[in-house]
Amino acid sequence: MRGKIFITMGAVATLVSVASAARAAESVTLVNGFAIQCRHHAEVEGRVRLYMSDGQDNYIEFAPHEITAVEQVPDPPDPPKSSEATATTIQNGTLPSADLRQMLVNAGQEHNLDVDLLASLVKAESGDNARAVSRVGARGLMQLMPSTAAGLGVRDSFRPEENVRGGTAYLDTLLTRYHDNLALALAAYNAGPEAVDKYNGIPPYLETRVYVARVIHEFNRRVVARQALAAHAMASASAPQLNGTR
Repeated sequence: MRGKIFITMGAVATLVSVASAARAAESVTLVNGFAIQCRHHAEVEGRVRLYMSDGQDNYIEFAPHEITAVEQVPDPPDPPKSSEATATTIQNGTLPSADLRQMLVNAGQEHNLDVDLLASLVKAESGDNARAVSRVGARGLMQLMPSTAAGLGVRDSFRPEENVRGGTAYLDTLLTRYHDNLALALAAYNAGPEAVDKYNGIPPYLETRVYVARVIHEFNRRVVARQALAAHAMASASAPQLNGTR
């Protein structure tokens, strides 16, 4: 396994200072080229507020001259019909947890990746929903864009095994490209390797920084839980056994 791919949250504490946005409805482009997804925007006392959720409390504020464009984010396309075999396996987009785990184990073994890293990626990308479709058209458990899926040989992104196999192969490629730097590989998975190369590091996009922090936090949580369980099992096995006799 790539055992060294384990990063504490202290290493990414500066990645995110605000909560993740809800489902975005607008894309706002700043003069510096950054793009921010938000629910809606409004001008308040000469400043432009980008609301990150449906309420009025979670927003980022800019001067009007700092914004060059505001675009509506289109609704995601309806997912195509999957095969009958897949439809009978998935209920409302949710796979049996044991089935999903086995798919991740198989993919992890093929690419020498920790299964808990893959599970953390699935949780962040699709919330374990095999029929998930993002606002930009990414599909399935690991949210593959159609062009990326095609390049990976994935013919149907809504077939979980195909999607997991393709997404794992893509993550493996990114880890190799960035010399097992997990933060950079995750940033490239979210924003594209072009953005990572352009900024020579994690791009200054709110969505990407939140994403990287979320995946690493979940991965760390799973690894710590796994280590604690193993330690408990070892302690139980080495404890003296009482047979009830004197």
